Amino acid sequence: MDTRRLQFLLELSRLGSMRAVADVLGTTTSSVSQQIAVLARETGAPLLEPDGRRVRLTPAGRRLAEHAVTILAAVEAARVDLDPEAEPAGTVRVAGFGLAVRRSLLPVADRLTRRHPEVQLMVSEHEPGEALSRLMADDIDLALTYDYDLAPATTERSVAAAVLWTTPWGLGVRAEDTRHLHGNGTLAVFRAFREHDWIGNSRNSADEEVVRTLASMAGFAPRFTHRADSLELVADLIAAGGGVGLLPLDQTTRPDVTVLPLTGPDVRMRAYTCTRRGRAAWPPLALVLDLLRRG
Repeated sequence: MDTRRLQFLLELSRLGSMRAVADVLGTTTSSVSQQIAVLARETGAPLLEPDGRRVRLTPAGRRLAEHAVTILAAVEAARVDLDPEAEPAGTVRVAGFGLAVRRSLLPVADRLTRRHPEVQLMVSEHEPGEALSRLMADDIDLALTYDYDLAPATTERSVAAAVLWTTPWGLGVRAEDTRHLHGNGTLAVFRAFREHDWIGNSRNSADEEVVRTLASMAGFAPRFTHRADSLELVADLIAAGGGVGLLPLDQTTRPDVTVLPLTGPDVRMRAYTCTRRGRAAWPPLALVLDLLRRG
């Protein structure tokens, strides 16, 4: 079984179209089709089936693509072992939330362009649940997700998750409304704004879980009137009098919005890298993970 043909199949499982595979591997769509047809004859199993005007992998094709990850990673590891100067090569598909993409992934993309041009990134913005669903469907190679220490997330046993960084969060309020604050600490801050409207996340429940937990400890139930997943939009809603909401303490926001520290209990976001177990040894993905961890 020719590993080059396995590479064609694996890229098709990653990218979804023969044209995209041809573009990434520097060949033609007809060559991609021919090589996968040969692979099907070698394995004795149909690997593709019609999907409208396109094709998709059959169950046998998806299983072989799973094996291809391990086989090609082993071949690449052997090549690197014999030639430590060899450059990783391939397309790494990443889905992650906006803050992690801006804070961690974009610097990595810049370093890859300058130092490792054979490794490319395909980036899409998704909230944690969406990113993990795409990871489990093998639509991506790496998910950047988050949770809060007060609202810990659970993941499938087949997912390997590692903390990338943590950052403190506070309560974003209009700068002029800080006069409502009397006393320090998280619960004092929450009590000061108990009568205000609250802003939640439109695509992830973790923020709302944190707010409801702390509000319950402060003796009230928050009234959520707006939901947004963009931090910039949350700040704009706060400035427009739309309520109060969680914002990171270490990020610059609008001058008319103040982010009040939440301490005792603290509120900390934890960002994670998530991969399918056994996949992190693939050299292009291993390189991206290493660069992310180095910061």
